[in-house]
Amino acid sequence: MLIKSREVEPGGRASALPLKKSAGARGVGQFATLLTMKRRTSQRRAILQALEGAPGPLTPQEVLESASRAQAGLGLATVYRNLNSLQEEGDVVAVHLPGESARFELAGRGHHHHFCCEDCEGVFELEATCPVAVLEGVTLPGGFKVENHELTLYGLCPTCQEAQA
Repeated sequence: MLIKSREVEPGGRASALPLKKSAGARGVGQFATLLTMKRRTSQRRAILQALEGAPGPLTPQEVLESASRAQAGLGLATVYRNLNSLQEEGDVVAVHLPGESARFELAGRGHHHHFCCEDCEGVFELEATCPVAVLEGVTLPGGFKVENHELTLYGLCPTCQEAQA
């Protein structure tokens, strides 16, 4: 049995790749390896564009709502599957906020913090200078050495402030 797979070439064109005839587990392994290669499907592109245009990390549901504008028929299961793959590949990182399920944002944005609006529940990326970076490497009273930190500020976003005025 001849197995064919599609590989995306530079420039976004797909080409069929003939594989060796399946020889039990060996053929299955080759096929599985090709399935795990980075693929840029239209669904994946829509998800990445949704994350790129977001003011902060998004929940999978928010990714679905945004990406569905560019990719009709996108489902929540597809969003979860792609977010997990993108996270494994290092293209996306999960953001964990207390009391919430994971949100996702593009990797490589450097060190930054988040602001959580207590009214609309939106999460926004802050681009301000890190106020606690000076503590990294410092030993605090009691012998606690700071190696890393995460900071999330809570309050009202500008839109919610205007609505309450």
